[in-house]
This record gives sequence, C-alpha cells and structure tokens, in this order.
Amino acid sequence: MHAVSDPSRRAILEQLRGGPATAGRLGDGLDLSQPGVSRHLRVLREAGLVEVEDRGRERVYALTPEPMAQLDDWLAPYRALWVQRMSALHTEIARGRRAARVAKGQTEEATSATPRERSGR
Repeated sequence: MHAVSDPSRRAILEQLRGGPATAGRLGDGLDLSQPGVSRHLRVLREAGLVEVEDRGRERVYALTPEPMAQLDDWLAPYRALWVQRMSALHTEIARGRRAARVAKGQTEEATSATPRERSGR
C-alpha cells in the first residue's frame, strides 16, 4: 500500500503498463530529478511491483503484475462497499430530481392559473 500511495510512483506504474522502460525514459514524463526517479523505482522494486533487468549500461524496469492482482483481491470487498454506496447515492439524487420536477410542476400550474381559477370561482 505504501508503494502505491505516492502519486509519482503511481505515474511510474502507469507508464510501465505500456511496457518496460529505462529510468531515464520514466523520468521524462515526471517533474523529478534522476535520483528522485531512482528512489521511487527502488521503493517499487522492494515492494515487488517492478522488476529490473540489466541490459548493458541500462537498467530496464518492467511491471510485475502479480502483486497488483493481490492488491486488487484485497480491495475487492471495499470496492463492493463503494458500489453499494454509489448506487444509494444515485437513488437519492434521482429522488431529489423527481421531487424538484414535481414541485416545479405544481408551481407552474399555480402560476399559470387565472386569478379567477386561483380563487376557486
């Protein structure tokens, strides 16, 4: 959880979804120094979210999907809770809109009546 709590690390993971990349390429899209990118990659590597392969002078980082699947499994019950809450919110919004339409319709009927109709004569 700590590894994915930082927005920069999430951005790095998002870039790695597109395929393996060097630290330099990953840093191009971020407003971080090279040492900053390396620190974030170390945290991700220690968490098991990325793996590194040495290719000559370059180190190429790739996403390791298994820990993300474990995190997704752990989050599943919470996701179901949010789906239920969002559904309840949607129902309440729909009720509010319906009540507003009814109130508006009653107001329009009252204002469109002639003075004689309003007085009941």
